[in-house]
Amino acid sequence: MDLNDRVILVTGGTGSFGKHFVRTVIDSYKPRKVIVFSRDELKQYEMAQQFPVEKYGFMRYFIGDVRNRDRLEMAMRDVDYVIHAAAMKQVPIAEYNPFECINTNVVGAENIANAAIRRNVRAVIALSTDKAANPVNLYGASKLASDKIFVAANNLSGSEGTKFSVVRYGNVVGSRGSVMPLFQRLVEEKAEFLPITDERMTRFWITLDQGVNFVLSSMAMMRGGEIFVPKIPSMRTVDLARTIAPNLPHKIVGIRPGEKLHEVMVPQDDSRMTVELEDRYAILPSFSGFSAAPYLNNGASEVPEGFEYASHTNVERLDARGLQEMLSRCFTPS
Repeated sequence: MDLNDRVILVTGGTGSFGKHFVRTVIDSYKPRKVIVFSRDELKQYEMAQQFPVEKYGFMRYFIGDVRNRDRLEMAMRDVDYVIHAAAMKQVPIAEYNPFECINTNVVGAENIANAAIRRNVRAVIALSTDKAANPVNLYGASKLASDKIFVAANNLSGSEGTKFSVVRYGNVVGSRGSVMPLFQRLVEEKAEFLPITDERMTRFWITLDQGVNFVLSSMAMMRGGEIFVPKIPSMRTVDLARTIAPNLPHKIVGIRPGEKLHEVMVPQDDSRMTVELEDRYAILPSFSGFSAAPYLNNGASEVPEGFEYASHTNVERLDARGLQEMLSRCFTPS
C-alpha cells in the first residue's frame, strides 16, 4: 500500500494500534498528513510528545468523538484513507454500559460511513474482532453490527465512491486489556497464583506489527465489502500462563459473563462466501455485482461449505518458543 503524499485519518489514534500504525506510516512512507482523531486530550497530549508536530510537520491532533458526525465530517476534509480503530472494547464494561457501547460502536460506525461518503474519502478500513463472529456478548454483537454497516456502505457510495472493508483478528499481544500484561503484572507483584478462567480456553494471537501490516496489505487488495481474516496461531490460555510464569500455580476462576471458551473468526455460515489466500481468508460480500473472480484468478480458492476458522481447531498452534519470540518483539524498546 502506497501512502506517500496521502492524507490518512486514524480514529482511536491514541490507542495501542493507532500509535503503532502512526509509527509504521512515519517509518515507511512520506504522507502529506496524518490525523489522529480521538476524544481524550491527555492521551493526545502524551502522543504529541512522542510524535511532535515540530518534528513531524504532517502530524495533526484532532479532538473529536465518533458519535459526532459533524465533527467527523470536519476532520475528513481532503482525507484519502480512514483507519477506524475507535471502539468501546472491554467486555464487562460494555455489558454494564450497553447504551454507551451501542452509541460508540454502532452509531459511531454509521457516522464514519456517512462522513466518509460525504467527504469523498477513497477508502475506509474498519478494525473488527474475533468476538464479532457468532457473538455472545454485547461488544461482539456491536462489532458485528459495525461490520455489517461498513460492508453495506459500499452500496451507498456507488461504484466510483468510497470503498469500505473490514479486518477481523484476535487478541493483540501486549495491547491494553490483553491478558498478557495482566499476567506479567501479577508476576512482578509476586502474586501467589495466576487466575485461569478455564483450562480448555483458547484464543487467537497476533502482534501489533502483524496487525498493522495486515491492515496495510488489506487496504492494498480491497475492492470494497470484504472482511479480511489473517491466518494466525492459537494457544490455550493455560499454556500462555505456564510460559510466562512456569513455577506459579493457577487458580480456576470461571468464565466471566459474555466470555467464550473458544473464538471463531470465520463462522460456518460464512463459508459459502469465503475464499482462502496464502496468508488470510476473505469473507466476500453477498450483494449483487460483487464477483469473486479477481480473487480466484489470482490464486485464491473457495473454502469447503461448512468450513470454520476457530481457535480450538486451528492447525497453527503457538508454542512456548513462538510466544517468547512474540513477547521479545513486543516488549523490546524501539
